[in-house]
Amino acid sequence: MCRHNYELGGPMTLQRRVQPRVNVSPSKKGPLQHHNLLVCHVTDFYPGSIQVRWFLNGQEETAGVVSTNLIRNGDWTFQILVMLEMTPQQGDVYTCQVEHTSLDSPVTVEWKAQSDSARSKTLTGAGGFVLGLIICGVGIFMHRRSKKGEKACRFNEDLHKQGS
Repeated sequence: MCRHNYELGGPMTLQRRVQPRVNVSPSKKGPLQHHNLLVCHVTDFYPGSIQVRWFLNGQEETAGVVSTNLIRNGDWTFQILVMLEMTPQQGDVYTCQVEHTSLDSPVTVEWKAQSDSARSKTLTGAGGFVLGLIICGVGIFMHRRSKKGEKACRFNEDLHKQGS
């Protein structure tokens, strides 16, 4: 019985290919020019054979690269963490490149070093945009509500005139 099931699942498992998902993030949020670890988290791929490489401004980085062993997820897929020790400078672009048999071409995910002021400007801009949308929504709501009020007043006036 088990042998029969293995024969059914065996060829299907060998042909199975699941594309990896790739995420890049620093291990800690900190200012530029301070030592940090950039983590490339590659998840949910099958089969387990994979190549993950780091690039800094287009040049491959081999020094300071540390990797975990393949981690089994329990659903027949794998994950791996490949970390790069680095000291980010303003304008640096770090790229994690992943090659896997399920992919037609390598997947690349970039991480750009930004100063705290650039990051805060981005957050301020996004916050201002959201606040603007809220104010606009309230304005539209108030405008529509006032139009309904005008219609109700006119309707009452018309009823009053007809009753006289």
